[in-house]
Amino acid sequence: MGELAEQLKQELNRYSPGGKLPSSRVLVERFRVSPVTVSRALAQLAAEGLVVTRPGAGAFRAAPRAAAAPVGDTSWQEVALSADGAGDLVPRTVDASGVVVSLAAPPPGVIEFNGGYLHPSLQPERAMAAALSRAGRRPGAWGRPPMEGLEELREWFARSIGGGVTAAGVQITAGGQSALTTALRALAPPGAPVLVESPTYPGMLAIARAAGLRPVPVPVDADGVRPSLLADAFRATGARVFVCQPLFQNPTGAVLAPERRGEVLRIARAAGAFVVEDDFVRRLVHEDAGPLPSPLAADDPDGVVVHVCSLTKVTSPSFRLCALAAHGPVLERLRAIQVVDTFFVPRPLQEAALELVGSPAWPRHLRAVSAELRARRDTMTAALRRELPELALPHVPSGGYHLWLRLPDGTDEAALASAALRAGVALTPGRPYFSAEPPAAHVRLSFAAVAGAGEITEGVRRLRTACEEVLG
Repeated sequence: MGELAEQLKQELNRYSPGGKLPSSRVLVERFRVSPVTVSRALAQLAAEGLVVTRPGAGAFRAAPRAAAAPVGDTSWQEVALSADGAGDLVPRTVDASGVVVSLAAPPPGVIEFNGGYLHPSLQPERAMAAALSRAGRRPGAWGRPPMEGLEELREWFARSIGGGVTAAGVQITAGGQSALTTALRALAPPGAPVLVESPTYPGMLAIARAAGLRPVPVPVDADGVRPSLLADAFRATGARVFVCQPLFQNPTGAVLAPERRGEVLRIARAAGAFVVEDDFVRRLVHEDAGPLPSPLAADDPDGVVVHVCSLTKVTSPSFRLCALAAHGPVLERLRAIQVVDTFFVPRPLQEAALELVGSPAWPRHLRAVSAELRARRDTMTAALRRELPELALPHVPSGGYHLWLRLPDGTDEAALASAALRAGVALTPGRPYFSAEPPAAHVRLSFAAVAGAGEITEGVRRLRTACEEVLG
């Protein structure tokens, strides 16, 4: 498609402004390509302002662009944006770099060990397409949904969370990032401390800082957050919010130990604080994991937990649909903020989610992903131990989509990431996962965003080349 667009671009000078280009049929025969390729090439030229397409009439060369408007002086914005938080104890900072690293597509030919979503071959594309098609034909599918979300969908999420959670306590949101943003805005005023696991998800740290909150780290070990340190942090800071990922924590992969679950809730309740439970990869469990612990929200009659669980990770980055569950007066505040920010999640997407999770394809998809993630994890683990034994892998998770590796002391993470990119593999440095000074250098390697086992093996081989350059 790109080659055809370039060829057509070179031929545009043959036509005067407003002149008609050859028909799609002629272009298909001339360049021996499919009609879809021609359509996409013309769409690309239209997006660049070089051609104008008119349904039923064809494509025409666009008129020359008007002279560029004079460049203005935007330097005043530096003062305005800096003054925005001048009176706050914690000025707002909006740094998306820790999120962008897992969202941006790497250059062609680079193996994607930094991805945060399933490779297209693992996504239920046919099932999602069928669900969207069926959803669009449902009566009222294009009307205004209830602001809290469709009742059937809220019931489905409530059943999946379990315990005493009901549909009345569920709010549908547009993805986990949106739900976390709503939760932090609802629970903590600007300038307040918020306790976070260390290390933790950079996207959550970005949310907190953009809201003017002060993230305070609480260390995590192989069994999850350390309760004694959590209690100390509550006492020292007076925080009223703790954000955690009790299941397959990002990035360590740790699962909160059974004996710590009740203790975490007890400590938060004694501090008069909320626990925001980000249950982000429950549906990306590996085939060999065994029974999973229930969400903290299922064992919480007192409304301590605000629960977040999304369908996005197990489907597609564009299938942005999530549940935000809570109990008590806080639910009204969460809903008010959600409504003010976005009104509601589009009804066709909610209807499609119902179609998808109610179809026979859904359990088949979950089983297939579970088996494939286990195989990929084992492939990456074996390749790392064979090619890079100097990188410490303290924990091999039984869920999620990545491994967390400690680098040798003194390693420059940024230098390794740059060398890896030159070698043809993109990885995620560990620094953005820490809200304070990190105890050591780390990298996170994803095995879900690549095409398969062959790419994993080749990616580790390329990483070996990068390590030889940086570590010597």
